[in-house]
Amino acid sequence: MRLATLRVREQTYAARLDGDSYALLPHPDVGALLASGADWRRVTADDHWGRVAVREAIHAPVVPHPNKIVCLGLNYASHIAEMGRDTPRHPTLFAKFDGALIGARDPITLPHVSDRVDWEAELGFVIGRPARHVPRHRALDHVAGYTVVNDVTVRDYQRRTREFLSGKTFEATTPLGPELVTSDEFGDREPDLEIRCEVDGVVMQRSRTSDLLFGIADIVAYVSEIVTLLPGDVICTGTPGGVGDGRSPQVYLREGQVLRTVIEGLGETLNECVQEKPPAADPED
Repeated sequence: MRLATLRVREQTYAARLDGDSYALLPHPDVGALLASGADWRRVTADDHWGRVAVREAIHAPVVPHPNKIVCLGLNYASHIAEMGRDTPRHPTLFAKFDGALIGARDPITLPHVSDRVDWEAELGFVIGRPARHVPRHRALDHVAGYTVVNDVTVRDYQRRTREFLSGKTFEATTPLGPELVTSDEFGDREPDLEIRCEVDGVVMQRSRTSDLLFGIADIVAYVSEIVTLLPGDVICTGTPGGVGDGRSPQVYLREGQVLRTVIEGLGETLNECVQEKPPAADPED
């Protein structure tokens, strides 16, 4: 099953892909559907709220307002090597806020305070059942499904301190979607999918999700030792090698460029980079 959050007449609706259209569901978004307490797989079988043709669909972030966005850094050997870091013994965690999230076709905002904005194609997954102290062998039971994300990063802000967050959560920078592909589509096993990132059609990153240092079950088990994962929580699993910051010379995103992130079987995000305008000068300054 493929689920999406669509913008329809200044509102959003959870929706289920059904052939060449989406069936609208009685929830404002996929996160709300998962968190509703209902049997969300049964709810998605109902169709009472109309349809939207796929060609006319406008995607919001597949989960617009998750309770938590948990991200992993340094989770592919190729990326660890290009960044000159040691292989971590435990998952490297940081967070984002929901204001960073954008839809699959929304523009990426290049902040006016930096010219070092980089790409990071990633497999994302969404929690479907609460998870606390979950053993690894049961961890995948708590995963609702998988999606595409690009952890667009402002590198100079990321390096201002030892913590990553300030470079990772600039507003309107992180495409998430277009759909959530439910875990049963992969036999309820960890998927092995090609992941690719392109800038203006040039391939910058290509890897497979099976190359993750810490896999999906490892991540759920580890994070659930720290906090309770809730339905609708988004986990971003880390990026492979090929980021702009790891190149010689270094390369960063520029206004007008198009960032394409593709994961086999999940779909793609396609986002134009738009330069943020600096605020108007204060006449009292």
